[in-house]
Amino acid sequence: MYKRILVPLDGSPFSEEVIPYAAGLASVHGTELTLLRIVDKASDEEKAQDYLGALASRYGAGSRCVLDTGDAAQAILKQAAQEPATLLAMTSRGRSGLMEFMLGSVAQRVVRGAGGPVLVYRPTGAGTPVREPVKLRSVVVPLDGSALPEAMAHDAARFAHWAGAGLEVVSAIQPVIAAQVGDEPSREIPGLESGYVHTQASALAKQHGVSVDWDVLHGEPVQAIADHVARRSDVILAMVTRRHDALETALLGSVTSGCLRKAGVPILMRLP
Repeated sequence: MYKRILVPLDGSPFSEEVIPYAAGLASVHGTELTLLRIVDKASDEEKAQDYLGALASRYGAGSRCVLDTGDAAQAILKQAAQEPATLLAMTSRGRSGLMEFMLGSVAQRVVRGAGGPVLVYRPTGAGTPVREPVKLRSVVVPLDGSALPEAMAHDAARFAHWAGAGLEVVSAIQPVIAAQVGDEPSREIPGLESGYVHTQASALAKQHGVSVDWDVLHGEPVQAIADHVARRSDVILAMVTRRHDALETALLGSVTSGCLRKAGVPILMRLP
């Protein structure tokens, strides 16, 4: 599925926190792992190359330092396009420490321009990142009954199969708010939701030959999904995000963005 995993770095500990996940994925099939540093000044190249070389040696990775005075996101996408079947893995913030997906951020523009899934991780900034590669055991894909998440589920299943991981299909439901007229209590319809999730899980298992579990979560979607993956360092989420208009409200307020902030695991995300 992927022949190379490319990890853009900016020289900060923030950007390095995704490397253990990328290294773990690369180890499954001996996939090429390359650490990338874009610099905009020739005077910074030597220092950047030394930094990449030292970091790459810890993970048995390759390194590439590129001088590009243009847009950083476009430079990253250009490097990714040079080798087909490249997976980009990056953090949602770096030296600036700004919240992920702020207007104009590098991560947002990379996701928008990649033309396929990108693995994005919100760094914690809590001291030295884990150095050991992370063995991925499960890809969790949340569904809500609409077409876009269901399309992403197939990407998630293919990714899980490639990574030697299982697939978890989940859906979050909230209590139905009682009608303003009448006093009948709010009710959920878990039977219908369970049937939908089970049907989707069975179809994905049959089509992609991957082990699939399923579950119905309860509560506000972002919190329910975050609770489901809490304290699990060996899972990633797979979620689709929306294409925005010229006002570029980015992803703030979306379920994907909320999960990126709260879940504490990488998200394999793509635009429809």
